[in-house]
Amino acid sequence: MKHNKVGSVMTTDVVRARYGTPFKEVAHLLADNRISGLPVVDEDEKVIGVISETDLMARQAEAPDPYGPKGGFRLRGLTPRARKQAAKAGARTAGQLMTEPPVTVHAEETIAEAARTMAQRRVERLPVLDEEDRLVGIVTRRDLLQVFLRPDADIREEVTGEVLVRTLWLAPRAVDVSVTEGVVTLTGHMERKSDAEIAVSMTKQIDGVVAVVDQLTYRLDDSRLHPDEPRLHGVADDWLRRL
Repeated sequence: MKHNKVGSVMTTDVVRARYGTPFKEVAHLLADNRISGLPVVDEDEKVIGVISETDLMARQAEAPDPYGPKGGFRLRGLTPRARKQAAKAGARTAGQLMTEPPVTVHAEETIAEAARTMAQRRVERLPVLDEEDRLVGIVTRRDLLQVFLRPDADIREEVTGEVLVRTLWLAPRAVDVSVTEGVVTLTGHMERKSDAEIAVSMTKQIDGVVAVVDQLTYRLDDSRLHPDEPRLHGVADDWLRRL
């Protein structure tokens, strides 16, 4: 079963900065290109950090008040995170302003994997790397959401072809597959419970599927078979072990 890769939805014309790019130039890059963040790369196009509007705002917020009391910053006693934020107050270059280490993704990873990384790390964009870890693109939350614009007809075709025919070796019409706004309904009678579980599990993982309505019935509950009794073999057996 094929999944859309990050490389298929990423933007390849990436606005980027170097370690020594001046602060004001970084601000212009964000404003002129109407973007909220960009990667920072070294001479070998390896991503060494990322800068967001939040980083620029943090610099302004942490900067000393010219009309306030003198004395500068007292970093002693601050938490590591607070110390980093305070250090950005005097940032004059992209390298001093950036957040590191960068959270990245590879072009061959699936959209689902990239979305999981974004959610877990709470970031809005991911620099995309090639096999040699060089920058080749950037992907945003909006890019990843494109998968849910996939037509219902395409989803139904993949469920029928990849799940029912190629994996479970069923006739195309053995199970009724209907798709409405990304919600897949599977209706029919199958030989074994494990077949139904595989069909539902694989369908959930297809790009563009919002939810699966399971209306499958089965003749044999093979989850209760003894270890020495025959079970599924081949591709379907591999999927069953993952459930």
